[in-house]
Amino acid sequence: MNNIKNISIVFLVLIGLSFGSCSDDFLNEEQNSRYSTAYFDTPEGLEDLSVSLYGNIRWHFGFEWAYGITQYGTDEFTNANDLTNEMWNTYDNRLGPVGATTGTGAANGNATNPNALWDEMYYGIASANTIIAKAPTVITDVKVRNRVLAHGYFMRGYNYYRLTAQYGGVVLQTVPAQGVVRNFTRATEEQCWAQVISDLRNAYNLFEGEIYTYGKGITWTKATAAHFLAKALLFRSSERNNSWNSAYRTADYNEAKDACSYAISARGALTPDYNDLYSRWTGIDCPNEQLNEILMAAGHNGDAITSGRFGNRTYNYFSPQFSSFAGGWVARGVWIGSMDFQRCRPTEYSYAVYNHVNDARMWKTFKTVYGVTTLRTPNPNNVALGDPAVVMILNTKADNTYNGFTFGASVQNPTWKDVAGRLPAWGGASGARQTTTSGSLTTKVGQYAPASLVLYQNGTYVAPNFKATPICNFYAGINKTDDGSRTGERNDAHRDVIMARLAETYLLRAECYARLGQYGSAMADINVVRARAQWKAGENRSYYIDGSEAFKVNPLNTGTAATNFVNANLNMNTYYLSNPGQPVTTAASNLQLTSFPANLPAEDEAILSQIGASSDLDRALNFILNERTRELLGEYDRWETLSRTGTLIKRTKLFNPEAKFITAGKHELRPIPQTFIDGLLNEDNSNLSDAQKKAWQNPGY
Repeated sequence: MNNIKNISIVFLVLIGLSFGSCSDDFLNEEQNSRYSTAYFDTPEGLEDLSVSLYGNIRWHFGFEWAYGITQYGTDEFTNANDLTNEMWNTYDNRLGPVGATTGTGAANGNATNPNALWDEMYYGIASANTIIAKAPTVITDVKVRNRVLAHGYFMRGYNYYRLTAQYGGVVLQTVPAQGVVRNFTRATEEQCWAQVISDLRNAYNLFEGEIYTYGKGITWTKATAAHFLAKALLFRSSERNNSWNSAYRTADYNEAKDACSYAISARGALTPDYNDLYSRWTGIDCPNEQLNEILMAAGHNGDAITSGRFGNRTYNYFSPQFSSFAGGWVARGVWIGSMDFQRCRPTEYSYAVYNHVNDARMWKTFKTVYGVTTLRTPNPNNVALGDPAVVMILNTKADNTYNGFTFGASVQNPTWKDVAGRLPAWGGASGARQTTTSGSLTTKVGQYAPASLVLYQNGTYVAPNFKATPICNFYAGINKTDDGSRTGERNDAHRDVIMARLAETYLLRAECYARLGQYGSAMADINVVRARAQWKAGENRSYYIDGSEAFKVNPLNTGTAATNFVNANLNMNTYYLSNPGQPVTTAASNLQLTSFPANLPAEDEAILSQIGASSDLDRALNFILNERTRELLGEYDRWETLSRTGTLIKRTKLFNPEAKFITAGKHELRPIPQTFIDGLLNEDNSNLSDAQKKAWQNPGY
């Protein structure tokens, strides 16, 4: 492509760049502008700059882009009634190079612009370039130099991974900019993946094993680099790049497999209980944030530096609008670990992909019960504080138990009436609260619940019909971001955001084995992940917990707030209501595959039949995509995974009815930001012609 020029600061290392001192905790970074760029000509300056790279990854979870560019427009999530980033889910004409504003049809001013990721990734790349250029001559201590270089290569490789995964070929700037750089070339996607892989290989070779070098917290190690090296190798040799990647495939699959093997051997077994990864988050820097399974996390705590512009906002995005459809019986507050911003609504596929009886991940992920926190008038059913207010029954298509029952959202007005009805076989006769060892859902038989939902009636998916707004706002949200440590209803969360963990590494290696035709080895890795997903002997299947538990040690947990916490968090799910006829049991379950990719579980066979997957490889890859949903639902990489594997268009069309305008040959890539293209100049400083600008843009935009 033609050489071009750009007036942009994104490739500059700016005076006043935020970095931190080498302290016991890499999160204790201080905003500091007292240093000039000359500081980066010292060993201390470069080490501080390498610590500051951890701040760049926090950006990914600080605003609406967290879900817009990663979760929307896939088979797993669609939009609810909030339409902030609707265009990223529907793929309508507002998803374009310019970005949507209220003037061009966006619901509000918070819509994610295509330049958000572009700009922020290049800020991190600029810092990494300075480290990589200067460290070999500035730092004489070999261990320190290797550590600093490993961080620089990892950040540059990771950021270019994100850019290339989203946009395809991008600008490769691998040396520090001197002043304002005005001459760039857009690299091909093949060149970009070569750069990503080279950087991550360098990081992998330079990291000193699993030594944590920057204090407490999940810091980048050799296993982190290995994990992302494997992802980059798989991306280069996956279906999106089939037009040019044939020469790489076998070698890439084998290298990716070996990289995964290092991470798996270095970090050991998966943490035994899926709840420990997300649900048992009990407060800032709790032990569960230090699990060996976690390979990379965006670090957050109570320090001011991890709030505000780079704060954790993810608790806003996965919960339904419970304060509305519950008719006011459930109020928002810090005691509930989420805000009901109703951004990400699970699709029918995201419920149906689980084995509802035997897969514990389903019941440790979806929140299906909220307790009454506020009494309303009139109250003809004598609803009491702490009664179930919102009850979501996640039954299956074959279940006919609830065909004749009336469900729905509560209506609160002067002529209020019960539209939800009384729930059948609602638990046992005991009035005791749920405990980790009690049997079934323990509350009153036939108890009234102000708002209730069921997935299927008469074999039809009816869940979207139970709503209080034009688009469904009533659904079972996921709990992986809930945070009861907030000091205000809308204040930032304090929990880390997991960006990579060992269970995904197993699934990546399984994919490598499948692509190499080694299906027995692939099945063995999948079964490791599924073994952790099984109910263990003695587990109470109707017990539920989430990050709201952090409120127990929150200083706000006094007086009315403490009472509301007890009322809101009933520690129960709807396992037995959702699986009618399932006897109360604390026996272990079994999810182990005995053949692969033939004779898969019924829930997978149903999905593969819809997709039309028939060859062994197609069945294997789509099964692994299903397993990734069950294990990694809501963990911010679904769009990239589907785009990589060439399944984005088919699976999204099949399972996301709102994605009406998704188009093959266009939406596998994101639009190059128009702000970037408009800043480009020719060699003679003239503006680009319309034809030149079009040549810079991805197809279809």
